[in-house]
Amino acid sequence: MQKKPKLIILAGPTAVGKTAYSIEMAQKLNTVILSADSRQIYKGMPIATAQPTTEERVGIPHYLIGHVDPTSTYSAGHYEREAIQLLKALFEKYPQIILTGGTGLYIKAIIEGLDAFNPIDESIRTSLNQSYENDGLHALLEELDLSDPAYAKIVDRKNPRRIIRALEVIRSTGKPFSSLRKNKPKERFFETHTILLERNRPELYARINQRVLEMMNDGLLEEAQKWFPQRHLNATNTVGYKELFQYFDGDISKDRAIELIQQNTRRYAKRQITWFGKMAFDEKVFCGV
Repeated sequence: MQKKPKLIILAGPTAVGKTAYSIEMAQKLNTVILSADSRQIYKGMPIATAQPTTEERVGIPHYLIGHVDPTSTYSAGHYEREAIQLLKALFEKYPQIILTGGTGLYIKAIIEGLDAFNPIDESIRTSLNQSYENDGLHALLEELDLSDPAYAKIVDRKNPRRIIRALEVIRSTGKPFSSLRKNKPKERFFETHTILLERNRPELYARINQRVLEMMNDGLLEEAQKWFPQRHLNATNTVGYKELFQYFDGDISKDRAIELIQQNTRRYAKRQITWFGKMAFDEKVFCGV
């Protein structure tokens, strides 16, 4: 029986050190790196999304970074299809490939696959997004509680994207989202080896705070100004931009915006740690001092 190629998955929270670790591993294995980051996919946002720099990428081909137009719609389903197609081609040349990132849903999509749903009518998506903007998450949760109490019990009730996605399917099909989820992993043509990168929480938070300051020095303010006229896009609804948009509006000072970026990035890292804490990993690597 022919041996399957291997996909090495490096996961971990933001600022844990995934970029440096993956590049060092790719050099040793003479292979390539695929990103599993739902923000690094977008063009024109290298600083806010902490994309590997041009210098870091020298000699190591990187894929699924900076290739999606921020004005377009892109989902975890799009990512799964694109990444799997790419892996089919790359495994023809490389017996081992590295996938690294902090977006748990993207990693899950590659390992297990996502349930396939029919395309959603754009008017449904627009209506739900407007409802969220006008009435907040509470109104959407009430609708989900009524239309699909089973899924409402297990969904992350603080994650508007998950809730909106479920309601899109419910409104589109007239059926509970939970009844359409197969929860059966797809058969893959490759085997996986999953590695979780970890650091002590105080050290991780200190790295986050320092990285935000470095991002400001690298031009995050100017990058955010470029996207300010398109602040309505899903792609620009991200930590780093949202806080600076408040500064541009005159609602907060620049120093306060920086503090909020640090705070919200730490909160994001905490959510990532919670997500990965529910996953089973083949290996855990402590990156701290």
